[in-house]
Amino acid sequence: MNVVRIIPCLDVKDGRVVKGINFVNLRDARDPVEASEAYCREGADELVFLDITATVECRGTRLEWVKKVAEKVTIPFAVGGGIRNTEDMKALLDLGVNKVSVNTAAVRNPELVMEASRKFGKENLVVAIDGRKNSHETSLPRLEVVVKSGSESTGVDVVDWARRVEELGAGEILLTSKDADGTKEGYDLEMTRAVAEAVSIPIIASGGAGKLEHFYEAVTIGKATAVLAASIFHFGEISIRGAKKYLKEQGISVNI
Repeated sequence: MNVVRIIPCLDVKDGRVVKGINFVNLRDARDPVEASEAYCREGADELVFLDITATVECRGTRLEWVKKVAEKVTIPFAVGGGIRNTEDMKALLDLGVNKVSVNTAAVRNPELVMEASRKFGKENLVVAIDGRKNSHETSLPRLEVVVKSGSESTGVDVVDWARRVEELGAGEILLTSKDADGTKEGYDLEMTRAVAEAVSIPIIASGGAGKLEHFYEAVTIGKATAVLAASIFHFGEISIRGAKKYLKEQGISVNI
């Protein structure tokens, strides 16, 4: 089995780390630089930063906090939110960001994924997919891609989109369930497994972690290659070391 990565996610709004439920009702968590330094000390494998209001506000990622984080962080980190083109990606990579994450812009212009992969390498490119479940009674896909921080329907099937971004050159997929986000009731295992079984690139499970068992389920049932969480780490409910210790005890390969 591949080594499973534990990844704290830091949603950034107005230069502060925040966390909400179902992408709304945000509350302040901490300073992004302070948080990144703490997670480096605690043994996180990677970090993901998302400027969560950039796309909604029709702007690029704010580079001020990214620069400050890059000066302090000692592990690989990705940044997403408001990335509209390869120029935005280059600006982030030039600051020291290891991976750029695109979501809405990729749905709007799929060729951006191919262009970015060719220009920067697939190892530096994450495609984030936000998905939700629809009722069988609607004409929409059961698992549907949503964009603009989950506020806009696309009518695109999550699994079909995952297959396409892999073909276009994505290095990995960050898959978030809008329905599960912030609920602490567990990852959407149906969605995670469906995507993991459809592609060969790594899948980061996101949205819904609330207890240690959820990490194990995401890997064993959902077939994820990495697990991402936010509030349970930010507010000290579960530690990075505790999560790794638990997974190792369950026979999951992790970096201790």
